[in-house]
Amino acid sequence: MNSMMGYFWASFWFNFLLILHRFSDVSVADQDGFLSLYCGRTSGFTDSSNISWVPDNAYVTTTNTTNLNFMDVSSSSWIPLRFFPNSNDVRACYKLPMQNMSQSDQVLVRPQFYYKNYDGLQKPPVFWVSIGRANVATVNLSSSDPWIEEFIWPVTKDTLSFCLHALPGGGFPVISRLEIRPLPQGAYKIGMTDSLNKSLRKKYRVNCGQNNGSIRYPFDSYDRVWDVDQNFSPSHLSTEYNTQLLINTSGIMENPPVAILQTARVLARKNDLTYDFSLDTLGDYYIVLYFAGILPVSSVFNILINGEVMSTNFTVKNSEASVIFFVKSGIKTLNITLQNVSFYPQVSAIEVYELVDIPLESSSTTVSALQVIQQSTGLDLGWEDDPCSPTPWKHIQCEGSVVRSLMLSDISLRTIGPMFGDLLDLTTLDLHNTSLTGEIQNLGSLQELENLNLSFNQLTSFGSDFSSLTSLLTLDLKNNTLQGTVPDSVGNLKYLQLLNLENNKLQGPLPQSVNRATLDLRTTGNLCLSFSHSTCNGLLDNNSLETPLVTIVSNKKRKAIHDRRAIIIGCVVGVLCALFFILLIGYLFWRKKKESGITSTSLPKLDMRNWNAARVLSYKEIKTATRNFKEIIGRGSFGSVYHGKLSDGKLVAVKVRLDRSQLSLDSFVNEVYLLSQVRHQNLVSLEGFCYESKQQILVYEYLSGGSLADNLYGQNHKKVALSWVRRLKIAVDAAKGLDYLHNGSDPRIIHRDIKCSNILLDSEMNAKVCDFGLSKQVSMADASHVTTVVKGTVGYIDPEYYSTQQLNEKSDVYSFGVVLLELICGREPLTHAGSPDTYNLVLWAKPYLQAGAFEIVDERIKGSYDLESMRKTASVASRAVERDASQRPTMAQVLAILKEAYSIQLSYIS
Repeated sequence: MNSMMGYFWASFWFNFLLILHRFSDVSVADQDGFLSLYCGRTSGFTDSSNISWVPDNAYVTTTNTTNLNFMDVSSSSWIPLRFFPNSNDVRACYKLPMQNMSQSDQVLVRPQFYYKNYDGLQKPPVFWVSIGRANVATVNLSSSDPWIEEFIWPVTKDTLSFCLHALPGGGFPVISRLEIRPLPQGAYKIGMTDSLNKSLRKKYRVNCGQNNGSIRYPFDSYDRVWDVDQNFSPSHLSTEYNTQLLINTSGIMENPPVAILQTARVLARKNDLTYDFSLDTLGDYYIVLYFAGILPVSSVFNILINGEVMSTNFTVKNSEASVIFFVKSGIKTLNITLQNVSFYPQVSAIEVYELVDIPLESSSTTVSALQVIQQSTGLDLGWEDDPCSPTPWKHIQCEGSVVRSLMLSDISLRTIGPMFGDLLDLTTLDLHNTSLTGEIQNLGSLQELENLNLSFNQLTSFGSDFSSLTSLLTLDLKNNTLQGTVPDSVGNLKYLQLLNLENNKLQGPLPQSVNRATLDLRTTGNLCLSFSHSTCNGLLDNNSLETPLVTIVSNKKRKAIHDRRAIIIGCVVGVLCALFFILLIGYLFWRKKKESGITSTSLPKLDMRNWNAARVLSYKEIKTATRNFKEIIGRGSFGSVYHGKLSDGKLVAVKVRLDRSQLSLDSFVNEVYLLSQVRHQNLVSLEGFCYESKQQILVYEYLSGGSLADNLYGQNHKKVALSWVRRLKIAVDAAKGLDYLHNGSDPRIIHRDIKCSNILLDSEMNAKVCDFGLSKQVSMADASHVTTVVKGTVGYIDPEYYSTQQLNEKSDVYSFGVVLLELICGREPLTHAGSPDTYNLVLWAKPYLQAGAFEIVDERIKGSYDLESMRKTASVASRAVERDASQRPTMAQVLAILKEAYSIQLSYIS
């Protein structure tokens, strides 16, 4: 009797305090990081739990939406609502800030959807919902109205996309509330594998032993909703039990509220305690069980999930809380049984979540390249977040997280920029009718490309990339202005099934390699194309010829022609036999001469007296210096760079060109001559070169400090972060080298590929600019500009140079300005982290720096720089990346300002 009275009073006071707390001042509860959107409402308010709600307008990224307030007849209350009438064409999305979640690695996302016949049509909508890259739920308001979802989502970026997607015939997506709540650091991860690629969708969260309604904020400071447990068939032999006993919760990352732990469902007799949960879909589920020792004795029991023993002799100790996690795969029903061992099985709370896979993120290189393509077109293609998930971007097709197809027809590209070369996984590229001109370029790295459509443009030259496109199946070049002959590199594409060259200005012999039955060859509308050298003789010189003569025949006619050729060949075979030995001897002599290449004995005739220190090295010397090319220290589109040591002990970097990047003999000699003339303390010097055995090799001085990119972003920066004064010294050194190229050398030189990885550091951290492989000599006549095919690295390329193909020294200034921004902000030019407006460093950082807002300065140097030094550097960096080249300073002016900033910083730290 006394125990019953004690239980009664304990229960009475607990419920009394619970009710009292609900109606008391709750301002003491922490709401840091809470975001509560009342969708469709035009003003904010504070609810009875002291939670502040705000309108959703500022967070909706979809322009065509409708908001309204309507009367719910069933509850006689006004409900705000936003619906999306055109969501079939665009994503209906919210962009939710995560910056305030810095202390949380996961957030609770809780949307609420109402229909309540707001439109009078009695047609509740059906649509699906995505968070980030994942399709997380299908909302069917005909089966439940309102519909409430709740997810636990990992925080990996500065913003989170929440989107509603229409289904065919499903009506307009609607939403009424959207709540974001930070969760405890490290919660809901025990027993999870690959937690960054998993989300939890709440199915049940029950407060066992509580019968007085759901509780949430302020009892749960994370605003989780805990429901009563009577609906889940706990054994009728069990008892609701609550207490005011303080429970030790140390070690429980989920931080359950005290009110939850002070209640429990306890089995009154020596029997089993059972809960049954119905699950909507067959899937994988994450189960969390909370226990608190609110009884005066310890309980010992076994835990069974769907009849399988998951834990034996589990013990709940007095005044202590504990938690246990399970993952069950491939289930549609859930039975949780606490099997008695000694004393009384008990449980305080249960959470059940469905595991939702988050698709892998697309390659950051691919995403950055696509973002640059979008910016270069000046069009809003709707490319936001991930290109493949939850739905592919327009003009793009994916396989999983890999972008496989890009189709950008009927827009103005003008040129195939370097960023296309970063789309390494493409199998289909369609750029027909995109105003392309000049040479086909920047596609050589797309070795998986199978289908290439460049038709209906103004392309004039094949370029040199086709030898690398070894997987091509179809190549459509019709309706261009291609001139000259068809190169062998096209004919050598052994898997090619369709080659369409119609309506160009091609002429001359076709490669014999395209004369095969498996290839559909189309050549009508050209000047004259033939497999025979003699077919076009005299015709191309006839100015009166108006109709192009095409001698390519269909596959049906080829057999007859081949038969006639056999007769002719039989007639001349005797003559050919007579000539065979003469040709063989000539070929062997030519082959031997070609393979020998240029040797050190033939080079003196090139007059190397004024080639400074550059010396000729044999291929044998190169192999010895590099220990047979053992240690690679760098790679690029040109080939690989190896560490070496010459016979005199000097350390060198040996750059070996790939076959496809090799130059003609004259071009290579000219490049070597140019590099040998460039001598400056802040430019990497050429030590020697080799041109033999089909190799083109340049030997540079070796700098042991690595590149600036290594020191800012690689392993080096984790050891010792570059100080601001060191960064300024590097910037001054690099600017000196570039100023020499622009103003001190004869002829003047434009580098064309300034970037952090082309600024190298010696052992004392002195900087030198390297890699003149793309450099352009500038004569006085060309001082204003040089028309050239766009070269460089995505993220550093001058946008004016890209759009006009007019190169001048201000293009280097722009690229160097990007480097300065990297030194200031400590981040790369292009990144897929954060929100889309931060992907491009120039577009993101420039407004801040122009306004003197230095909160974007690299965290590693904050508090260590002089404000005036930073202001001067930020100012010149912002001017250097002006889109209009005429508004940029010269390199000499940049150097002068950087020297001032460096001097100020030296005074500051001395």
